[in-house]
Amino acid sequence: MRVLRSTAVSLLLTLALRGPASAQVDTSFHGHLFTWEDAVLAGVFTLGTIAARPLDKSAAHALQQPTPQGNRILRVSAHVVRDIAQPGSFIIGMSMYAAGRLSNQDRLAELGLFGTEALAGGAAFADVLKDFFGRARPYVDTVPNPDNWQLMRGFRTGTKYQSFPSGHSVAAFAAAAAVSSEVSRWYPHWIYLVGPAMYGGATMVALSRMYENRHWASDVITGAAIGTFAGIKVIRYHRIHNDKTFDRWLLNASVNPKDLTHASFSLVPMLR
Repeated sequence: MRVLRSTAVSLLLTLALRGPASAQVDTSFHGHLFTWEDAVLAGVFTLGTIAARPLDKSAAHALQQPTPQGNRILRVSAHVVRDIAQPGSFIIGMSMYAAGRLSNQDRLAELGLFGTEALAGGAAFADVLKDFFGRARPYVDTVPNPDNWQLMRGFRTGTKYQSFPSGHSVAAFAAAAAVSSEVSRWYPHWIYLVGPAMYGGATMVALSRMYENRHWASDVITGAAIGTFAGIKVIRYHRIHNDKTFDRWLLNASVNPKDLTHASFSLVPMLR
């Protein structure tokens, strides 16, 4: 079992880093939205969640011990990365879009817009699952009980029973996948630096949610899966269907920073 868990984690990290890059190096814009690689990646995430499930209680117990909880660096870092993921990722995404339009940098605007769409899509799907599964967060029971599930309870009782999956992990991995996917197309050589940095930061967010006793290990792995798929699929969808009128309208917006009272929008396709 220990070998199985190690293998699952290794495959999970490898495909999480390689999957988005390999899925996005195709610049023909004529591929399929879903590929066999997606099935492999989904299988690895599923295997990772199953492998982590028996570790939920022990991991939660270990992270709540006086030594890690008394470490000021860990405590401050957890707060910082948590806020960067939510609401920071949405603020950053919309700020990138606005900055791209104000400075006429199409790539910056596109990354901000598509990244925000990935965040919103992943969050919406995760919220439905949270309410449906009704899993208790680690801090709810006096003795943490990872088996405290009740279908549909999240709709009735609120945040204490909305542990599965981790919304912060969804946001962090959606941003990581979207940025890595776009960078791999624009600057292929930079992906080996940007990919590990983005996914490393997302992993820190996931660990922070466990450190703060808000999620189980299996919660954050599932959140990572949803976020990764959201980021990959939103970017790939726009690369395949690059004639979306609404997105063209937003991406062709033009604003003069010296005269913010005037803004113009165009439906002429962007040059890519």
